[in-house]
Amino acid sequence: MLGLYARCVFHMRPSQAAWFLWRRGLGLQGGAPGAAAPSLRRRVSIGPRLGPPTLQPAPWSLRFLNATRAFPAGAIDWVCSDAPKLWRYNLHYHDFLHDPAYGADEQARVIDGWIAWNPVGRGDGWEPYTVSLRIVNWVKLFLQPPWRGEVPDAWLGSLAQQARWLERSVERHILANHYLKNGKALFFAGAYFEGPEAERWLREGARILAEEVDEQLLADGGHYERSPMYHSIVTEDYLDVLNPAAESEGLLDDALWAKLAGRARKALEFLDTVCFPDGQIPLFNDAAFRIAPTPGDLFGYGERVVGFAQRSPAVGVALTSLGKTGYYVVRDGADMLVVDCGRIGPDYQPGHAHCDTLSYELALDGRRVVVDSGVQDYEDSPTRRYARSTRAHNTVSVDGAEQSEVWGVFRVGRRARPLGARLAAVGAGGARFEGGHDGFRYLPGRPVHWRTIDYQTPGIWAVEDRIEGRGRHRIESYVHLHPDLKVERVGAEWGITTADGTRVAVFEPAADTGVRVESGWYFPEFGRVLENPLIVLSAEGTLPLTIAYRIRKVH
Repeated sequence: MLGLYARCVFHMRPSQAAWFLWRRGLGLQGGAPGAAAPSLRRRVSIGPRLGPPTLQPAPWSLRFLNATRAFPAGAIDWVCSDAPKLWRYNLHYHDFLHDPAYGADEQARVIDGWIAWNPVGRGDGWEPYTVSLRIVNWVKLFLQPPWRGEVPDAWLGSLAQQARWLERSVERHILANHYLKNGKALFFAGAYFEGPEAERWLREGARILAEEVDEQLLADGGHYERSPMYHSIVTEDYLDVLNPAAESEGLLDDALWAKLAGRARKALEFLDTVCFPDGQIPLFNDAAFRIAPTPGDLFGYGERVVGFAQRSPAVGVALTSLGKTGYYVVRDGADMLVVDCGRIGPDYQPGHAHCDTLSYELALDGRRVVVDSGVQDYEDSPTRRYARSTRAHNTVSVDGAEQSEVWGVFRVGRRARPLGARLAAVGAGGARFEGGHDGFRYLPGRPVHWRTIDYQTPGIWAVEDRIEGRGRHRIESYVHLHPDLKVERVGAEWGITTADGTRVAVFEPAADTGVRVESGWYFPEFGRVLENPLIVLSAEGTLPLTIAYRIRKVH
């Protein structure tokens, strides 16, 4: 166990450990609960913004992560000790205040109730991350009718208190998207109020946002946690900051506004590149649907705020290498392949990383056929352990081992390192992806996994996995199909069909490869578990060993 911890701590920044010890030793210090709020900034406004990602069933019946709880007569239980932590977090974000089901009366009851039942510094509602999201939601609400200019003093006092608390509780020990949320919230609080205290919040928030845009958004536009869901969330964060800054004077200087706007457009271009024909993101690295705004919503928001324009669809086969993020994309009309061959990242905060190096997702005629398993929860649970495992991804295991040492809920020790990834055109209308990783180097014989994916028009995808090294080993290659599909053997072929029997593709394993079909788990959304067909190919012997198969689209 000491070695496991050591392999995790090795990748952390010294400042993270220092801030963690500071927080444990001194605790979190906020201002006095009764301190007066600063005065309101004049001439601050916000343009049209995105609404909540999901709609609530009705007032006082709250649904987060596919789990619904009713609170009769509006008496919300702000503790909900029997609910998962992420559900409780969602309760305290107050996203639902923007839902059309909540009019002014309901909004007032929620905010008054929250203030009354959540003493300063106690419970989930006062963790820096939940404080950050709630500050932003309250400011957005207070800048809109009917509350603009009519916000009760008690609400303003609580909002200021939350900003003071957050200023002393910034998550420098976690960093990544948490740190960015802290900066965004301080910026919003500073933009809403005025005076010396508010100006300090505004400038500190702007400093974090400027610092992190270079740290978190890579040169290819991708987010450095390498999760399309968190990429979408961070893109919305920057658009949210640019929105009031474009509508108001003095919030951001021209140079910083231009820099953030340019990086936001680049992030939207990345999203446009990896978005599937169904309009949704790949499900790599803790990505799920219905948490972040959809790509389409973000494209529209980006058009309004920074003048983003989607590119016209390419004619013929289009190849895109997003090497900094480690995504490689092949498109041919409504057929699309995305390969993940990126680093566990960032090194110092790998909480959303999965064992998915060299995994891929594949769509044929706009339909997802080969899928990533997604994510179901952030609890220490069998589903969490499965979602992060090598077996849950379209890649290869050696001797049943994990390619990266994922453990706990968010920890990673030993990490797979990508090797030699490249994507190139081949012949007339073809393409080839090549890459490898050394995640199994700790095993006897130091195995290395190399993968080649060839696209051969029209509609043939050939995958070859080669394990190099020494000694005798057993290898398995996993292919996860969408739960709406079935796979059945007909002679030497394996047909991939819809529920009504329509054949979508043919799966063709190499002649000397063992094949079996099992059930896997598919988590397209938090709180949703579906069974899906899992094809397992196997080989055993002395290295090098090869497993190969083809997926041929049925036209």
